[in-house]
Amino acid sequence: MKYEANSPEDYIAQVPEERQAIMEKLRDTIKDNLPKGFEEGMNYNMIGYYVPHSIYPDGYHCDTSLPLPFMNIASQKNSINLYHSGIYAKKELLDWFVAEYPKYSKRKLDMGKSCIRFKKIEEIPMDLIADLCKKMTVEEWIEIYETNVKKK
Repeated sequence: MKYEANSPEDYIAQVPEERQAIMEKLRDTIKDNLPKGFEEGMNYNMIGYYVPHSIYPDGYHCDTSLPLPFMNIASQKNSINLYHSGIYAKKELLDWFVAEYPKYSKRKLDMGKSCIRFKKIEEIPMDLIADLCKKMTVEEWIEIYETNVKKK
């Protein structure tokens, strides 16, 4: 589902009413646990968390006018999704998340390359997401990005 929102608050106000509280809780969990330096805003028509130009002036290589993306959350038709670039870019982080997930949820992990889909939105493992948010600093994300994506 695509929302035409100008702010995270506007985005949450547009999602179905039965999802608004859980989206707000997910947003708060992320904001409370992301390391210093990441900023929140709208990114790709989703709520995004990114490295601002004030820290990484080069921006995103596909469109340098955009800040360096890191994480997004979105309300989709059948799920609430968390997109985490660090899981895609760092195998150790992916392995950690896959191993930890069963400790927090009895549901099968529904995951793509960087997308984690939560179909039972009332069962989103907020404690696990909080731990995931703490696992990568801005500096580490920039280093991984420059090493793996922005090849010289």
